[in-house]
Amino acid sequence: MAIRDLLRGAVPDEELESVGEETAIRHGESFECVRLLDADNWLSTPAVVNEQFFVKIISGQNTLVHGLLTTGRNIGVFASGSEGFFQRFGTPYAMAEHELESTRKMRELGVNVPEPLEAFEHEGYGVVVLEYLPDFETLDELDFSAVESYAPDLFYALSRMHDAELVHGDLRAENVLIAGGELYFIDATKVNADGINDARAYDIACALAALEPIIGAGTTVGVATEYYDSDVLASAEGFLDFVNIRPDHDFDTLAIKGEIHKQAD
Repeated sequence: MAIRDLLRGAVPDEELESVGEETAIRHGESFECVRLLDADNWLSTPAVVNEQFFVKIISGQNTLVHGLLTTGRNIGVFASGSEGFFQRFGTPYAMAEHELESTRKMRELGVNVPEPLEAFEHEGYGVVVLEYLPDFETLDELDFSAVESYAPDLFYALSRMHDAELVHGDLRAENVLIAGGELYFIDATKVNADGINDARAYDIACALAALEPIIGAGTTVGVATEYYDSDVLASAEGFLDFVNIRPDHDFDTLAIKGEIHKQAD
C-alpha cells in the first residue's frame, strides 16, 4: 500500500454509498452509482456520483494529516527566511467549505476551475461537490509542445489570482488539469492573509518547479517574466530549495536560479 493511501485512509463502502445518496438527493437526482477515483490526493477520498458530480470526502484523519503537513510546510517556510503562512483546519467540514469558497473566488476571477456546487457535512465527513470533468489530463501527462503552449495560461491565471490577493498554496503538476483544450486549477489550500506576499512567491516557485522538468528552465522562466517582474521572481527563488525537498516536486533548482539571475541582469 502506498504511504499516501495509508495516510489518507479509506471510506467504508457503506459510508461511501451514503455520501453518494446524500449528494444525489441534495441535487434533485435519483441515486444511481458512486465510484472511487484514483487520484494523487493525500487529504480526501475523491469519488464521482452518478457520473455527474465530483465529490471529495474529507475525514477526521484527513484533517489531522493536513495539520501535520501544514506544520511541516511552515517549518520549511521558516527555514526559507519567512513567516509561516499555511493554515490548518479544525474540522473536515471547514476543509470542504474552504475549498468550495476558494474555487468560487477563482471562478469569479475568470480562472478555469471545475464549477463549485456546494459543501456539506454528512456523518462526520466534510464533503465538497464540484463539476465532474470526465476527460482530462494532468500537466505532467502532456508532452513538451503541449506544456509549452499551456505555460502562458498557467502564469496568466496565477497572476490574476495574485492581483486579487488570492493564492493557490499547493500548485503542482497534479493540480493543473487540461480538459477540452482549457487549463484548470484544482485543490487550493489555505494560507494566512498576513503572509500573502510570501505565499505568492511560494506559488510562483511551485509553478516554476512544475514546469521546469517538462519544458526546461529557460523556457519556464522566460514565460514567467511575461507576468512577473525580476523582484517578484527573486522572491520566488528564495522558496525553491524548500519546494525541491517536497516529495511532489522534482526539478533542477540550480538551472531555474541561473535563469532568474540571467533575466535580472
